[in-house]
Amino acid sequence: MNLAFFIAKRLITGKETKNSISAPILKIAIAAIAIGLIMMLIAIATSLGLKLKIREKIAAFNGHIQIYNYDNNRSDVSVTPVSLKQDFYPEFTNVDGVAHVQGVAVRAGIIRTNETFEGILAKGVGADFRWDNFQEFLVVGELPDYSGGLNEETLISQTLANKLNLNVGDTYLSIFLKDGDLSKPPNNRRFKVTGIYQSGFEELDASYVLIDIRHIQRMNKWEADQVGHFEVFLQDFNQLQQKTAEIYGKTVSSLDTQNLGNKYFKIFEWLELFDLNTALIIGIMIVVGGINMITALLVLILERTQMIGILKALGSQNWTIRKVFLINATYLIGLGLFWGNVIGLGLIFLQQRFQFLKFPNPEEYYVTNIPVDLSLFNILLLNMGVMVLCLLMLLVPSYAISKISPVKAIKFE
Repeated sequence: MNLAFFIAKRLITGKETKNSISAPILKIAIAAIAIGLIMMLIAIATSLGLKLKIREKIAAFNGHIQIYNYDNNRSDVSVTPVSLKQDFYPEFTNVDGVAHVQGVAVRAGIIRTNETFEGILAKGVGADFRWDNFQEFLVVGELPDYSGGLNEETLISQTLANKLNLNVGDTYLSIFLKDGDLSKPPNNRRFKVTGIYQSGFEELDASYVLIDIRHIQRMNKWEADQVGHFEVFLQDFNQLQQKTAEIYGKTVSSLDTQNLGNKYFKIFEWLELFDLNTALIIGIMIVVGGINMITALLVLILERTQMIGILKALGSQNWTIRKVFLINATYLIGLGLFWGNVIGLGLIFLQQRFQFLKFPNPEEYYVTNIPVDLSLFNILLLNMGVMVLCLLMLLVPSYAISKISPVKAIKFE
């Protein structure tokens, strides 16, 4: 057995260690590592969770990438139609990593009731629309079904429903101007509220109403195979910029592309600040944990000064003795990491399962419950990083062992 490992094991398991002067200091160091890891796990999980949830909500309304006709000039309202007869529709086989493509159209209008009115963006969707996220947003009622014949079913937000005093089953009148010309009689459409959703994105909830795309096609005098633009969903959001460039290169010259990062630049710039805040928290926690471990190591060295002198007198090398204390410190760090993982991951699991922690001001964060998301890779990387950085910080104070004189150490009391 390795000599350094053997001595370190005896120091760790020895009864005298539990009753030594250094015992309370070691417990504090272990607690500091555990608390630091808990804070880091929570910071990473909430940061990743919030970014993921906000991205999902924005993507539900826009897709990850939009493909427009250049004449639309990236307007929210569809002006010039795009034919469905494209190489990338309904399956984008020319670019890997595309999960779904759907054709939609948007038209500005007004909802009018007996008491009030509200401006809206009527988003026309068809049988190819991806309802996954809206199923999660659904507050009451059910999602519309546009797979059959033309119908008047609509999905409106809780925000609009409250302003217009509408409930599931109610009908309302929508007014759409013809080509933006006030001199022409408008297009009137009566719709029925099938479901009410609430995404938490006030900016989007206050505007978007989902209707059958065939209504917009008829009002715009488009053919059945024409839409306002395409929305593309990716399998991996982290490839957004790369896939945007690839998709742009695979479409015809009359079509332009835009992704969420460009359309909602300010929101994504704000999300990037989370990474800086998380890195700052991790850095502070590692420094605090490292300082506590340095203190604990110096106390261990001080307490075992006579042992160090005896080992040196018997011919042990400085590095061998340093390894004894570094192995001991590794055990203490590992113990702190163990309890930090147990408590930290336990809290994250409970939040993910029961959602007991909520934002006091959800309108500022676009979500009500604090979302969490953490992968096994992030957990392993964080634990390895903490272990390695703490040990690197301990190399310097462990050098003090080489300065200890055997004669003085044996006489040390």
